[in-house]
Parts: sequence; C-alpha cells; structure tokens
Amino acid sequence: MFEKMVKNPAAWLSGEGEEALVVLSTRVRLARNIAGCKYPTSANSDTRKRIVDYFDSTMARSSLLAEGDYYKANDINELDRSFLVERHLISPTFLNGEQHKAVHIDQFERVSIMVNEEDHLRTQALAPGLDPKGAYELAAKYDQDVGRYLEYDYDPDFGYLTACPTNAGTGMRASVLIHLPGLVLTKEIERVINNISRSGLAVRGFYGEGTDVLGNLFQVSNQNTLGLSEDDIINQISRMTRSIIDAEAAARQRLVDEAADMIEDKIWRAYGILKNARVLTSEEVMNLLSALRLGHAMKVIDFIDIAHINEILLVSQPAHLQKFYGSEMDHNRRDFVRAQMVREKLRGCEK
Repeated sequence: MFEKMVKNPAAWLSGEGEEALVVLSTRVRLARNIAGCKYPTSANSDTRKRIVDYFDSTMARSSLLAEGDYYKANDINELDRSFLVERHLISPTFLNGEQHKAVHIDQFERVSIMVNEEDHLRTQALAPGLDPKGAYELAAKYDQDVGRYLEYDYDPDFGYLTACPTNAGTGMRASVLIHLPGLVLTKEIERVINNISRSGLAVRGFYGEGTDVLGNLFQVSNQNTLGLSEDDIINQISRMTRSIIDAEAAARQRLVDEAADMIEDKIWRAYGILKNARVLTSEEVMNLLSALRLGHAMKVIDFIDIAHINEILLVSQPAHLQKFYGSEMDHNRRDFVRAQMVREKLRGCEK
C-alpha cells in the first residue's frame, strides 16, 4: 500500500507558504464524537465497529469524501503504519490495538480523518508554512460535511465533548512544526520554551506528543480549547509563532555577529557529510539537514532549495526509505541505503 504516495513529496513539505524557511507546516485537528455512543477508550468492540460502520455510511453519501482514499486498520501492516506516522497522516498511537479503526486521506494528503483514535473522529488538515487559518478552514470543511450525516456529541455549555476534557469546547488543536537551530545553538531554547509554556501553549517533538525533538524541529500547539473560540486559538498560535520566529531571527543574527566562521564551517561540514557519507542513521540525517536548512536560510548554501531539503528529510525516514526502494531492511542495511539515497538526491537537486 501507499507505493504511489511515497514517490511524491508530501504537500505540507512543499516549502511554500508564509515563513516557510522557519515554519515547515501548520496542522489543525478537530476532535469529534458521535452522540449516544461510548468513546473509543471505554467502548467495547461492538461499539467501535458501529462507529466504523457509521463512517462507512457517511463515505457512501459524501461527494467530498469520495475524492480521497479510505483504509481499514486491519489492512495496514506495520511498515505502512510507520509510513503514515512519518507522513504525519496518523498519530503514533493510532493503530495500537488496531481492531475497528480506519483512516480517510484526501487525494492531496492535506486532510486525514482517523476513526476510533482517542475520539470517534479526528479530522486534521495540514498546510505548508505558517497558515493556521487556512488549515482550520480546510479541516472545518470536512468536519461540516461529515456533520451533515452524523450527529456530534455537543453540549450548549461545554461545546464539543471529547474523551479528554482538555480537548472539550472547540475540540481544536492547532500546531506548527518550526525549525529553531539558532535558539538551540545559542542555548536560548529553554528560555523560549518556558515562555511558550507560560503562554498556555505546549512544545513537543517532531511527531507530536510523547516524541523526541529531531533536527531542531519543534511542534508548538495550543493546550486549552474550552472557553476559547476557533479564532482565539488561531490568533494565539499565530501570535506566539511570530514571537518565536523573531527570537530565532535574533539568535541567528547573534551567531553571524559572534561566530560566523564557525557556523559556516558547521553548515559546509554537514553538506560534505551528506554528500559523501556511506552510512547514515535517520537521526544523523535529521541533524545534518538542520544545518543545511540553516545554511539555505542564511544564504550560505544557495544552490539547494528548501523543497528538496524537505523531500530528503521525509524520504530518509525508516519506513519511507523501505517503501521508496520496495524492500524491507534491517537497520544496518537502511543506514547504508539511506546514505546512497541522500547522495543521489543531492546530486539531482543541486542547481
């Protein structure tokens, strides 16, 4: 499965959109539950199956959903599960205990709908660059279409009801995936993270909650949904992201002012390793691409565009690598093939 998908770059990594040199992507997720049904965390097998059946029926009636692809969890093997996680189309925990779950993915990979994750339905939209308003409008389009056929669990006082109380209200989580090497190198990142936390936002790793930071890429998202409108959340994430971008720009300028030669050396060393290495782990590639991305933004390396850097970042992930070459590999073989793939990609994208 997904062989065609792996040959095409993910739309959210196109390198387009506002502030794309710092913000890779924006995601908006809407959590919904169907009225009168126990939520997945406490529902029995029959109830979870009924939820999938309800969504099947919605699929049959919705012209919007007909434009995408629909997969049942039992048909998705372990490699394909990891592939979808790497592509940010499902959460890392979604297919754990995979009975009676499904995922809908629109034809451009901008929207995915997880059925029976923590909530009955989790609709997420991805947009390149900083675009919480655009991502929300896209997610809301699908949410409203599904809501024509299914009655959501909604309370006049509390809004949309969710499995986790922190998601109640709008049921909306907005997040940005942001690249902050300047703040890491100047050792200001902890201060900035503390400021983010005090503002009511959360900082997580590359794949979201419970995951590690890789390649100086951080996910920043709202924590509160109750008592806030969708516009409030959009404005909050936009305002804080711009503040972080300003802090990152100041940190990068400080690096230029105080250690320009060392930073240039770091960037060119990273390029040299990527261009010539025979063995590379996925973590090494992420960190080296972080330096390359910084070099592109600082105009040290101007012959590789950001879209190509993003493509290498994604295809070098373990599941993508195996899908790309059509062969399952142990980690030693992956490290060798990854280095070969990176060398080929760099040769092909240099201007």
